[in-house]
Amino acid sequence: MSEQAVEPGDAAAGEPYILNIGPQHPSTHGVFRLRVAMDGERIVDMDMIVGYLHRSMEKLAEERTYTQNIPFTDRADYLAAMSGNLGLCLAAERLAGVEVPERASALRVIFAELQRIASHAMGNGTLVSDAGAWQTPLLYMFRERERILDLFEMTCGARLTTNYMRIGGVAFDPPAEFFPKLDSLVDDLPSCVDEYVELLAENEIFLARTRGVGVISAGDAINGSLTGPQLRGSGVPWDLRKAEPYCGYERYDFEIPVGSAGDVYDRFMVRMEEVRQSTRIIRQALDALPPGPHKTEVPLALRPEPGEAYGRVEGPRGEVGFYLVADGGPAPYRFHLRAPSLINLSLLRSLAIGASLPDAVVTLGSLDIVVGEIDR
Repeated sequence: MSEQAVEPGDAAAGEPYILNIGPQHPSTHGVFRLRVAMDGERIVDMDMIVGYLHRSMEKLAEERTYTQNIPFTDRADYLAAMSGNLGLCLAAERLAGVEVPERASALRVIFAELQRIASHAMGNGTLVSDAGAWQTPLLYMFRERERILDLFEMTCGARLTTNYMRIGGVAFDPPAEFFPKLDSLVDDLPSCVDEYVELLAENEIFLARTRGVGVISAGDAINGSLTGPQLRGSGVPWDLRKAEPYCGYERYDFEIPVGSAGDVYDRFMVRMEEVRQSTRIIRQALDALPPGPHKTEVPLALRPEPGEAYGRVEGPRGEVGFYLVADGGPAPYRFHLRAPSLINLSLLRSLAIGASLPDAVVTLGSLDIVVGEIDR
């Protein structure tokens, strides 16, 4: 939206007026700003202004070893640190030709799926709050999220920025008390999802706020390079865990939930069903967890041969990809992150124009962005 295209007008005369939302409005899901041109309650144009959290992560990574760069991934999508850790480690392992033990791969799957459940609890809980339900459903979903973060803390000492994955495996084998608590959580999760669905899936207010709102067609989702629940909510059954399996995902039996209408409600329900599928995967990985080492020992200052590699994983928000270029030194010559939040956010303007401001806020919530990986 350019200054020339839309000038502040006389609202009383029916001319567009400019409304700034943010950079710290609670419904923006992070520190970024919407500059909206309004005609009454309808949006006629929008600017999405980012950069408030920029840390120059990709440039700083060129001066640190491959292992030292893992904490950067924690602080990109800080609601899915395990997924970011894993994506970078897969890229570095591909670059350096490092083999990962079977036990380490199974543990990676367990923690990545736990992270997906925790992230979806946050995403769906805040979406319901955006739709006007205040805090009750969010706190219900945080009940399970807290149990998952307790498991993270028990294993690696951190709850949010975990820094758990390592090139060649994982940093620590879980302690003995981890497995009974995980077993109990996996047993409880299906009934918890049933409770969420009973509470929300047929709630008439939630349906009114989400059905037919923020519709993304399958064609628009593909052309916009969307991935994750945003793509699958539009009916496209694309999931990297099936399309390009990593960490042994080809051995696990699970389904890809998809929507049909491509609206806010479908994206919400896809995340809800993904919690069920992640629970299935964790149960299978837990039952078949092999003995053996939890990582392959690699030098702290790993020096891959000159070359390039791209590692990608199916994160809670879509494809999290890391492109690395090696020049034979201990630090990457080039480091780039494919951030799904940035790509998913790119459709918000087209979805919001013509909609009301409350519908645009709910649409933004359904895209489930994390500003840390948009700015990075």
